[in-house]
Amino acid sequence: MQINVKGHQVEVTPALRDYAQAKFERITRVYDQWHDVSVILGVEKLLHKAEVTLQLSGKTLHAVATAPDMYASIDALVDRVEAQLRKHKEKLTDHNANEVRAARYG
Repeated sequence: MQINVKGHQVEVTPALRDYAQAKFERITRVYDQWHDVSVILGVEKLLHKAEVTLQLSGKTLHAVATAPDMYASIDALVDRVEAQLRKHKEKLTDHNANEVRAARYG
């Protein structure tokens, strides 16, 4: 698992890099089978923008968040990625396995 933090026309300070890495390490509680995370931080006029591309096995997730503060945009981005990962994990889980097994063999 590798977390890359880059800046698009913005200098990424060590404090900002550590904050982003700590937040994205927190999402391993939801889903821990991701390979690579690329976070791009930038500023567009008055809004701070954070983008992420997350490589899963066989799937790529992408999310964008903007906020008046860079730390707030990272928080919003982590929330969006968590929601996407929960949805992805829900799709992978077979919820009616017992019903199918009972119908087939029961």
